[in-house]
Amino acid sequence: MDKLAAQGIFREQLKKFVDLNEAEWIVFAQHLDFGAIKKKKFFAQPGTVCREIGFIVKGSVRYYHVKDGEEITGYFSFENEFVSSYKSYLTGLPGTNYIQALEDTELIIITHKSMEAMLANPVLGYKMEQFGRRVAEYYLICYEDRVSSFVTKTPEERYLDLLATGREILQRMPQHYIAHFLGITPVSLSRIRRRILIEK
Repeated sequence: MDKLAAQGIFREQLKKFVDLNEAEWIVFAQHLDFGAIKKKKFFAQPGTVCREIGFIVKGSVRYYHVKDGEEITGYFSFENEFVSSYKSYLTGLPGTNYIQALEDTELIIITHKSMEAMLANPVLGYKMEQFGRRVAEYYLICYEDRVSSFVTKTPEERYLDLLATGREILQRMPQHYIAHFLGITPVSLSRIRRRILIEK
């Protein structure tokens, strides 16, 4: 995808968080970089500081940890979503999780240095504070919903929620990643799928 088209997509999605006028967008766009990650390569890894926030124009990533030699998938991000090891990005401390491209992935990048420059810019400062707060609020809600689902719902209920709202994950992700995302084994996921098919 060419850079102009990628910026157009990003600008449209940005309106969910902050609406930039033409003068503000011109300044903002000067701080954007473009990146690409090949399938299976990493956006972030444990032990390194994540200094970038990415907006996925094309592709997908998964977030995972390694425990006792096993990869535990915790989350996915797809097109029109942001990706970062947020704690590392905000604190400057090394991250603790992997963020891996599941497909060839194209991104618009905002570096920490660029973000600080925009926050200090008299044209953009107020809008960038809005942007940062609203993105943080959005992902806090996502995190709370995910924790709540593990506390209040059965694995089958979580899978049914995924069928209703996350079909893209089911179509594009390997089954063992989906099982880990739901907090169950691949064998348990197969049983749930068979039971749902029988009931239908």
